[in-house]
Amino acid sequence: MNLDVNTLFMVTIYVEAILGLLLLFAWVQNTQIHAVAWWGFAHLMRAASVALFGLYGTAPNLVSIDLANALLFTAFAVTWTGARVFDGRPVEPVYLVTGAVIWLLVCRLPGMQDALRERALVAAGIITAYTWLTAYEFWRGRDEQLVSRWPAIFMLFAHGALFLLRTPLLAALPWAPTRDLTGSVWLTVLSFEALLFTISIAFILLAMAKERTELRHRTAAMIDPLTGIANRRAFLQDAKGIALRHGSNPRPTAVLLIDLDHFKSVNDRFGHAVGDRTLEIFADAARESIRANDLVGRLGGEEFAAILRDTSQEKAVAAANRLRESFAKAAQDVDGRPVCATVSIGVAQCEGPVLDVAELLAQADQALYFAKERGRNRVELASLGMVLEGQAEKQTARFSDGEASAVAATSAA
Repeated sequence: MNLDVNTLFMVTIYVEAILGLLLLFAWVQNTQIHAVAWWGFAHLMRAASVALFGLYGTAPNLVSIDLANALLFTAFAVTWTGARVFDGRPVEPVYLVTGAVIWLLVCRLPGMQDALRERALVAAGIITAYTWLTAYEFWRGRDEQLVSRWPAIFMLFAHGALFLLRTPLLAALPWAPTRDLTGSVWLTVLSFEALLFTISIAFILLAMAKERTELRHRTAAMIDPLTGIANRRAFLQDAKGIALRHGSNPRPTAVLLIDLDHFKSVNDRFGHAVGDRTLEIFADAARESIRANDLVGRLGGEEFAAILRDTSQEKAVAAANRLRESFAKAAQDVDGRPVCATVSIGVAQCEGPVLDVAELLAQADQALYFAKERGRNRVELASLGMVLEGQAEKQTARFSDGEASAVAATSAA
Protein backbone atom coordinates (compact mmCIF):
# COMPACT_ATOMS: atom_id res chain seq x y z
CA MET A 1 0.00 0.00 0.00
CA ASN A 2 1.36 3.41 -0.98
CA LEU A 3 0.48 6.10 1.57
CA ASP A 4 1.90 9.52 0.79
CA VAL A 5 2.94 12.09 3.36
CA ASN A 6 0.38 14.64 2.17
CA THR A 7 -2.41 12.24 3.15
CA LEU A 8 -0.70 11.55 6.48
CA PHE A 9 -0.40 15.27 7.13
CA MET A 10 -4.13 15.77 6.59
CA VAL A 11 -5.04 12.75 8.72
CA THR A 12 -2.65 13.89 11.47
CA ILE A 13 -4.16 17.39 11.55
CA TYR A 14 -7.67 16.00 11.97
CA VAL A 15 -6.63 13.38 14.52
CA GLU A 16 -4.61 15.84 16.63
CA ALA A 17 -7.47 18.35 16.60
CA ILE A 18 -10.08 15.73 17.50
CA LEU A 19 -7.93 14.32 20.31
CA GLY A 20 -7.30 17.81 21.67
CA LEU A 21 -11.02 18.60 21.69
CA LEU A 22 -11.76 15.21 23.27
CA LEU A 23 -9.31 15.86 26.11
CA LEU A 24 -10.69 19.35 26.66
CA PHE A 25 -14.23 17.94 26.73
CA ALA A 26 -13.10 15.34 29.32
CA TRP A 27 -11.54 18.13 31.37
CA VAL A 28 -14.77 20.15 31.30
CA GLN A 29 -16.53 17.10 32.78
CA ASN A 30 -14.02 16.99 35.65
CA THR A 31 -12.09 20.23 36.03
CA GLN A 32 -10.22 18.99 39.11
CA ILE A 33 -7.54 17.33 36.98
CA HIS A 34 -6.02 20.37 35.23
CA ALA A 35 -3.39 18.27 33.46
CA VAL A 36 -6.02 17.03 31.01
CA ALA A 37 -6.53 20.61 29.81
CA TRP A 38 -2.78 21.02 29.28
CA TRP A 39 -2.68 17.81 27.24
CA GLY A 40 -5.69 18.88 25.22
CA PHE A 41 -4.10 22.20 24.28
CA ALA A 42 -0.86 20.37 23.42
CA HIS A 43 -2.70 18.28 20.84
CA LEU A 44 -4.35 21.36 19.33
CA MET A 45 -0.95 23.05 19.09
CA ARG A 46 0.47 19.99 17.35
CA ALA A 47 -2.43 20.09 14.88
CA ALA A 48 -1.57 23.72 14.11
CA SER A 49 2.13 22.92 13.69
CA VAL A 50 1.39 20.05 11.29
CA ALA A 51 -0.88 22.37 9.31
CA LEU A 52 2.02 24.82 8.98
CA PHE A 53 4.30 21.96 7.88
CA GLY A 54 1.77 21.22 5.15
CA LEU A 55 2.41 24.67 3.69
CA TYR A 56 5.97 23.67 2.80
CA GLY A 57 6.72 24.81 -0.72
CA THR A 58 3.85 27.28 -0.85
CA ALA A 59 4.77 29.41 2.16
CA PRO A 60 8.15 30.84 3.23
CA ASN A 61 10.40 28.48 5.17
CA LEU A 62 10.17 30.88 8.09
CA VAL A 63 6.53 29.85 8.42
CA SER A 64 6.43 26.26 7.17
CA ILE A 65 9.62 25.10 8.90
CA ASP A 66 10.91 27.52 11.52
CA LEU A 67 7.58 28.63 13.01
CA ALA A 68 6.02 25.19 12.58
CA ASN A 69 8.86 23.54 14.49
CA ALA A 70 8.79 26.20 17.21
CA LEU A 71 5.07 25.53 17.71
CA LEU A 72 5.69 21.77 17.69
CA PHE A 73 8.39 22.03 20.37
CA THR A 74 6.13 24.20 22.52
CA ALA A 75 3.39 21.58 22.19
CA PHE A 76 5.75 18.91 23.54
CA ALA A 77 6.71 21.32 26.34
CA VAL A 78 3.02 21.77 27.17
CA THR A 79 2.63 17.97 27.37
CA TRP A 80 5.59 17.85 29.77
CA THR A 81 4.07 20.66 31.84
CA GLY A 82 0.81 18.72 31.99
CA ALA A 83 2.73 15.76 33.44
CA ARG A 84 4.17 18.06 36.11
CA VAL A 85 0.75 19.51 36.90
CA PHE A 86 -0.70 15.98 37.05
CA ASP A 87 1.57 15.15 39.97
CA GLY A 88 1.21 18.51 41.71
CA ARG A 89 4.45 20.10 40.59
CA PRO A 90 4.68 23.77 39.61
CA VAL A 91 4.56 25.11 36.07
CA GLU A 92 7.93 26.27 34.70
CA PRO A 93 7.07 29.10 32.23
CA VAL A 94 10.69 29.57 31.10
CA TYR A 95 11.07 25.93 30.07
CA LEU A 96 7.79 26.05 28.17
CA VAL A 97 9.45 28.14 25.46
CA THR A 98 13.07 27.03 25.86
CA GLY A 99 12.90 24.51 23.02
CA ALA A 100 11.28 26.98 20.62
CA VAL A 101 13.80 29.70 21.49
CA ILE A 102 16.76 27.33 20.96
CA TRP A 103 15.35 26.29 17.61
CA LEU A 104 14.78 29.84 16.37
CA LEU A 105 18.26 30.89 17.47
CA VAL A 106 19.87 27.90 15.76
CA CYS A 107 17.98 28.67 12.55
CA ARG A 108 19.48 32.17 12.55
CA LEU A 109 23.07 30.92 12.81
CA PRO A 110 25.22 31.36 9.69
CA GLY A 111 25.07 28.31 7.47
CA MET A 112 22.24 26.60 9.37
CA GLN A 113 19.49 27.78 7.03
CA ASP A 114 20.48 25.20 4.42
CA ALA A 115 21.96 22.57 6.79
CA LEU A 116 18.90 20.34 6.81
CA ARG A 117 20.50 17.36 8.52
CA GLU A 118 21.99 19.49 11.32
CA ARG A 119 18.65 21.20 11.82
CA ALA A 120 16.96 17.80 11.91
CA LEU A 121 19.40 16.72 14.63
CA VAL A 122 18.56 19.80 16.73
CA ALA A 123 14.83 19.24 16.24
CA ALA A 124 15.10 15.57 17.19
CA GLY A 125 17.12 16.46 20.30
CA ILE A 126 14.58 19.02 21.49
CA ILE A 127 11.60 16.70 21.01
CA THR A 128 13.44 13.79 22.64
CA ALA A 129 14.37 15.97 25.62
CA TYR A 130 10.76 17.03 26.24
CA THR A 131 9.43 13.52 25.64
CA TRP A 132 11.88 11.93 28.06
CA LEU A 133 11.22 14.67 30.62
CA THR A 134 7.53 13.80 30.40
CA ALA A 135 8.33 10.12 30.97
CA TYR A 136 10.53 11.11 33.91
CA GLU A 137 7.74 13.16 35.51
CA PHE A 138 5.41 10.17 35.37
CA TRP A 139 8.15 7.93 36.75
CA ARG A 140 8.71 10.33 39.68
CA GLY A 141 5.06 9.93 40.68
CA ARG A 142 5.16 6.13 40.54
CA ASP A 143 4.26 5.84 44.25
CA GLU A 144 0.67 6.56 43.27
CA GLN A 145 -0.86 3.23 42.33
CA LEU A 146 -1.91 4.02 38.76
CA VAL A 147 -1.47 1.06 36.42
CA SER A 148 -1.68 3.28 33.32
CA ARG A 149 1.48 5.16 34.36
CA TRP A 150 3.73 2.35 33.16
CA PRO A 151 2.56 2.08 29.53
CA ALA A 152 2.73 5.90 29.36
CA ILE A 153 6.33 5.86 30.60
CA PHE A 154 7.30 3.10 28.18
CA MET A 155 5.68 4.72 25.15
CA LEU A 156 7.17 8.14 25.88
CA PHE A 157 10.64 6.70 26.35
CA ALA A 158 10.38 4.60 23.17
CA HIS A 159 9.06 7.52 21.12
CA GLY A 160 11.88 9.74 22.34
CA ALA A 161 14.43 7.07 21.45
CA LEU A 162 12.96 6.80 17.95
CA PHE A 163 13.34 10.55 17.49
CA LEU A 164 17.03 10.21 18.30
CA LEU A 165 17.28 7.53 15.62
CA ARG A 166 15.76 9.88 13.07
CA THR A 167 19.11 11.54 12.44
CA PRO A 168 20.85 8.43 11.01
CA LEU A 169 17.61 7.61 9.21
CA LEU A 170 17.50 11.06 7.69
CA ALA A 171 21.06 10.57 6.47
CA ALA A 172 19.77 7.67 4.37
CA LEU A 173 16.92 9.68 2.84
CA PRO A 174 16.98 9.88 -0.96
CA TRP A 175 17.10 13.69 -1.09
CA ALA A 176 15.93 15.00 -4.43
CA PRO A 177 17.53 18.07 -6.01
CA THR A 178 14.31 19.93 -5.26
CA ARG A 179 14.42 18.71 -1.65
CA ASP A 180 10.90 17.39 -1.93
CA LEU A 181 10.37 15.93 1.52
CA THR A 182 7.07 14.33 0.55
CA GLY A 183 8.85 11.87 -1.71
CA SER A 184 10.66 10.10 1.13
CA VAL A 185 9.62 6.59 2.13
CA TRP A 186 11.40 6.99 5.48
CA LEU A 187 9.46 10.16 6.26
CA THR A 188 6.23 8.33 5.49
CA VAL A 189 7.15 5.60 7.98
CA LEU A 190 8.20 8.09 10.66
CA SER A 191 5.09 10.20 10.17
CA PHE A 192 2.90 7.11 10.43
CA GLU A 193 4.65 6.13 13.70
CA ALA A 194 4.11 9.63 15.07
CA LEU A 195 0.41 9.40 14.22
CA LEU A 196 0.03 6.06 15.99
CA PHE A 197 1.93 7.40 18.98
CA THR A 198 -0.18 10.54 19.33
CA ILE A 199 -3.41 8.49 19.24
CA SER A 200 -2.13 5.95 21.75
CA ILE A 201 -0.64 8.43 24.22
CA ALA A 202 -3.80 10.57 24.20
CA PHE A 203 -5.94 7.63 25.26
CA ILE A 204 -3.38 6.48 27.83
CA LEU A 205 -3.25 9.98 29.38
CA LEU A 206 -7.04 10.06 29.44
CA ALA A 207 -7.02 6.62 31.10
CA MET A 208 -4.59 7.93 33.73
CA ALA A 209 -6.90 10.81 34.56
CA LYS A 210 -9.90 8.48 34.78
CA GLU A 211 -7.98 5.97 36.90
CA ARG A 212 -6.93 8.71 39.31
CA THR A 213 -10.54 9.93 39.66
CA GLU A 214 -11.73 6.40 40.41
CA LEU A 215 -8.87 5.89 42.87
CA ARG A 216 -9.77 9.09 44.70
CA HIS A 217 -13.41 8.04 44.89
CA ARG A 218 -12.44 4.66 46.33
CA THR A 219 -10.06 6.32 48.77
CA ALA A 220 -12.70 8.84 49.84
CA ALA A 221 -15.05 5.96 50.63
CA MET A 222 -12.43 4.42 52.93
CA ILE A 223 -11.04 7.53 54.65
CA ASP A 224 -12.63 9.44 57.51
CA PRO A 225 -13.08 12.95 56.06
CA LEU A 226 -12.41 14.75 59.35
CA THR A 227 -9.29 13.00 60.63
CA GLY A 228 -7.86 11.67 57.36
CA ILE A 229 -7.33 8.16 58.77
CA ALA A 230 -9.17 4.94 57.91
CA ASN A 231 -12.88 4.91 58.66
CA ARG A 232 -14.66 1.97 60.32
CA ARG A 233 -15.27 0.16 57.04
CA ALA A 234 -11.65 0.48 55.91
CA PHE A 235 -10.29 -0.47 59.34
CA LEU A 236 -12.31 -3.69 59.53
CA GLN A 237 -11.50 -4.55 55.92
CA ASP A 238 -7.76 -4.02 56.44
CA ALA A 239 -7.97 -5.91 59.72
CA LYS A 240 -9.22 -8.97 57.80
CA GLY A 241 -6.17 -8.76 55.56
CA ILE A 242 -3.88 -8.54 58.59
CA ALA A 243 -5.58 -11.59 60.10
CA LEU A 244 -5.04 -13.59 56.89
CA ARG A 245 -1.36 -12.65 56.75
CA HIS A 246 -1.02 -13.52 60.43
CA GLY A 247 -2.18 -17.08 59.66
CA SER A 248 0.71 -17.67 57.27
CA ASN A 249 3.27 -15.82 59.38
CA PRO A 250 2.18 -15.53 63.03
CA ARG A 251 3.73 -12.62 64.86
CA PRO A 252 2.84 -11.03 68.23
CA THR A 253 0.02 -8.58 67.51
CA ALA A 254 -1.70 -6.03 69.72
CA VAL A 255 -5.08 -4.36 69.34
CA LEU A 256 -5.74 -0.95 70.91
CA LEU A 257 -9.20 0.45 71.56
CA ILE A 258 -9.10 4.18 72.30
CA ASP A 259 -11.76 6.54 73.58
CA LEU A 260 -11.50 10.28 74.23
CA ASP A 261 -12.43 11.08 77.84
CA HIS A 262 -15.49 13.26 78.49
CA PHE A 263 -15.69 14.17 74.81
CA LYS A 264 -19.37 15.13 75.03
CA SER A 265 -18.50 17.77 77.61
CA VAL A 266 -15.81 19.14 75.26
CA ASN A 267 -18.48 19.68 72.60
CA ASP A 268 -20.91 21.12 75.14
CA ARG A 269 -18.41 23.54 76.69
CA PHE A 270 -16.40 24.67 73.67
CA GLY A 271 -18.57 23.85 70.66
CA HIS A 272 -18.40 21.25 67.91
CA ALA A 273 -15.73 23.13 65.97
CA VAL A 274 -13.31 22.73 68.88
CA GLY A 275 -14.47 19.13 69.29
CA ASP A 276 -13.68 18.40 65.65
CA ARG A 277 -10.30 20.06 66.02
CA THR A 278 -9.62 17.87 69.07
CA LEU A 279 -10.32 14.77 66.99
CA GLU A 280 -7.92 16.03 64.31
CA ILE A 281 -5.24 16.58 66.96
CA PHE A 282 -5.71 13.01 68.17
CA ALA A 283 -5.32 11.68 64.61
CA ASP A 284 -2.08 13.65 64.26
CA ALA A 285 -0.82 12.27 67.56
CA ALA A 286 -1.71 8.73 66.43
CA ARG A 287 0.26 9.15 63.19
CA GLU A 288 3.29 10.31 65.16
CA SER A 289 3.07 7.65 67.88
CA ILE A 290 2.10 4.60 65.80
CA ARG A 291 4.33 3.16 63.10
CA ALA A 292 3.44 3.82 59.48
CA ASN A 293 3.04 0.09 58.73
CA ASP A 294 0.52 -0.33 61.57
CA LEU A 295 -3.21 0.21 61.18
CA VAL A 296 -5.19 2.96 62.90
CA GLY A 297 -8.79 3.96 62.23
CA ARG A 298 -11.78 5.82 63.56
CA LEU A 299 -14.59 3.46 64.48
CA GLY A 300 -17.07 6.25 65.08
CA GLY A 301 -17.59 9.35 67.19
CA GLU A 302 -14.67 9.66 69.59
CA GLU A 303 -13.72 5.96 69.44
CA PHE A 304 -10.57 4.82 67.61
CA ALA A 305 -8.71 1.53 67.20
CA ALA A 306 -5.26 0.40 66.15
CA ILE A 307 -3.57 -2.88 65.25
CA LEU A 308 0.16 -3.15 65.95
CA ARG A 309 1.87 -5.99 64.07
CA ASP A 310 5.02 -7.72 65.31
CA THR A 311 4.70 -5.99 68.70
CA SER A 312 5.23 -7.54 72.09
CA GLN A 313 2.92 -6.87 75.01
CA GLU A 314 5.41 -4.50 76.63
CA LYS A 315 5.96 -2.55 73.42
CA ALA A 316 2.22 -2.33 72.81
CA VAL A 317 1.62 -0.82 76.26
CA ALA A 318 4.56 1.53 75.75
CA ALA A 319 3.15 2.66 72.38
CA ALA A 320 -0.28 3.20 73.95
CA ASN A 321 1.22 5.30 76.75
CA ARG A 322 3.27 7.27 74.24
CA LEU A 323 0.11 8.05 72.29
CA ARG A 324 -1.79 8.96 75.47
CA GLU A 325 0.93 11.35 76.64
CA SER A 326 1.45 12.89 73.21
CA PHE A 327 -2.26 13.63 72.83
CA ALA A 328 -2.63 14.99 76.36
CA LYS A 329 0.20 17.43 75.67
CA ALA A 330 -1.10 18.50 72.26
CA ALA A 331 -4.71 18.87 73.46
CA GLN A 332 -3.95 21.05 76.48
CA ASP A 333 -4.87 24.08 74.41
CA VAL A 334 -7.07 23.80 71.31
CA ASP A 335 -7.59 26.93 69.25
CA GLY A 336 -6.94 29.06 72.33
CA ARG A 337 -9.33 27.07 74.52
CA PRO A 338 -8.15 25.17 77.66
CA VAL A 339 -9.63 21.84 76.56
CA CYS A 340 -7.13 19.57 78.39
CA ALA A 341 -8.46 16.50 76.56
CA THR A 342 -7.22 13.02 77.43
CA VAL A 343 -7.75 9.45 76.24
CA SER A 344 -8.23 6.07 77.81
CA ILE A 345 -6.82 3.03 76.02
CA GLY A 346 -7.52 -0.67 76.30
CA VAL A 347 -4.89 -3.10 75.00
CA ALA A 348 -5.37 -6.75 74.01
CA GLN A 349 -2.53 -9.03 72.93
CA CYS A 350 -2.43 -12.02 70.56
CA GLU A 351 0.48 -14.44 70.77
CA GLY A 352 -1.15 -17.42 69.05
CA PRO A 353 -1.33 -18.62 65.44
CA VAL A 354 -4.90 -17.32 64.93
CA LEU A 355 -5.66 -13.59 64.96
CA ASP A 356 -9.33 -13.04 65.86
CA VAL A 357 -9.66 -9.27 65.54
CA ALA A 358 -13.28 -9.22 66.72
CA GLU A 359 -12.38 -11.12 69.89
CA LEU A 360 -9.35 -8.89 70.52
CA LEU A 361 -11.49 -5.78 70.09
CA ALA A 362 -13.91 -7.21 72.66
CA GLN A 363 -11.06 -7.83 75.08
CA ALA A 364 -9.63 -4.36 74.46
CA ASP A 365 -13.11 -2.94 75.05
CA GLN A 366 -13.23 -4.64 78.44
CA ALA A 367 -9.78 -3.22 79.28
CA LEU A 368 -10.97 0.22 78.14
CA TYR A 369 -13.95 -0.10 80.48
CA PHE A 370 -11.57 -0.73 83.38
CA ALA A 371 -9.45 2.25 82.34
CA LYS A 372 -12.56 4.44 82.50
CA GLU A 373 -13.59 2.99 85.85
CA ARG A 374 -10.13 3.56 87.33
CA GLY A 375 -9.97 7.27 86.62
CA ARG A 376 -9.48 7.68 82.83
CA ASN A 377 -6.37 9.04 81.10
CA ARG A 378 -4.69 5.66 81.50
CA VAL A 379 -3.79 2.46 79.65
CA GLU A 380 -5.13 -0.93 80.75
CA LEU A 381 -3.97 -4.30 79.45
CA ALA A 382 -6.66 -6.94 78.99
CA SER A 383 -6.24 -9.92 81.29
CA LEU A 384 -8.00 -13.21 81.80
CA GLY A 385 -9.62 -11.83 84.94
CA MET A 386 -11.05 -8.89 83.02
CA VAL A 387 -12.44 -11.18 80.34
CA LEU A 388 -14.04 -13.52 82.88
CA GLU A 389 -15.46 -10.57 84.79
CA GLY A 390 -16.87 -9.13 81.58
CA GLN A 391 -18.50 -12.45 80.71
CA ALA A 392 -19.94 -12.70 84.22
CA GLU A 393 -21.41 -9.20 83.92
CA LYS A 394 -23.00 -10.12 80.60
CA GLN A 395 -24.50 -13.29 82.07
CA THR A 396 -25.80 -11.29 85.05
CA ALA A 397 -27.30 -8.76 82.69
CA ARG A 398 -28.99 -11.50 80.66
CA PHE A 399 -30.30 -13.12 83.87
CA SER A 400 -31.64 -9.78 85.10
CA ASP A 401 -33.35 -9.18 81.78
CA GLY A 402 -34.91 -12.63 81.91
CA GLU A 403 -36.03 -12.12 85.48
CA ALA A 404 -37.56 -8.79 84.58
CA SER A 405 -39.40 -10.39 81.65
CA ALA A 406 -40.74 -13.11 83.93
CA VAL A 407 -41.96 -10.55 86.45
CA ALA A 408 -43.64 -8.59 83.69
CA ALA A 409 -45.32 -11.74 82.36
CA THR A 410 -46.55 -12.64 85.90
CA SER A 411 -47.92 -9.16 86.40
CA ALA A 412 -49.71 -9.32 83.09
CA ALA A 413 -51.25 -12.65 84.03
